[in-house]
Amino acid sequence: MRYFVTIGDRTVEVDLTGGAPVVDGTPVQAQLSSLPGTPVRSLIADGRSHTLTAQPGDRRGRWQITLGGQRFAAEAVDERTRAIREMTGAEDDTADRTIVAPMPGMVVKIEVEVGQAVKAGQGVVIVEAMKMENELKAPADGVVAKIAVQERQTVDKGAVLIVLE
Repeated sequence: MRYFVTIGDRTVEVDLTGGAPVVDGTPVQAQLSSLPGTPVRSLIADGRSHTLTAQPGDRRGRWQITLGGQRFAAEAVDERTRAIREMTGAEDDTADRTIVAPMPGMVVKIEVEVGQAVKAGQGVVIVEAMKMENELKAPADGVVAKIAVQERQTVDKGAVLIVLE
């Protein structure tokens, strides 16, 4: 799986499909382990040991990292999520609380109701596209503010399906 990791204004591509991680095309010897039940992590990268803490951020894929006394935000998204964001233009925080159709299809099932609290990663709507059912998930914790579609409705790519607040 490939991930795109952003820290500050810098984004790097991290490929974890092989035996060793590859960062922006360069193989890196790295091992990450955690202290169970805590946010403490031990990272050994290219023979150097680092102790850090990693706390989940305000939405899925975001992290608050503390390393060497400095705290910073990091975001890691997989290549599919990144492609969907690029196709739909969903880059800002408002768009990240909006579930849109990743491709043309038909709404098969709406799994939530207006006013319902949802967690990041929870299934909210199923869209059939190219004879496959795709469960779309909440990108962040929130409350369903609006359902913009009905079951059996056809939708275009990028159509707003559900809005969270």
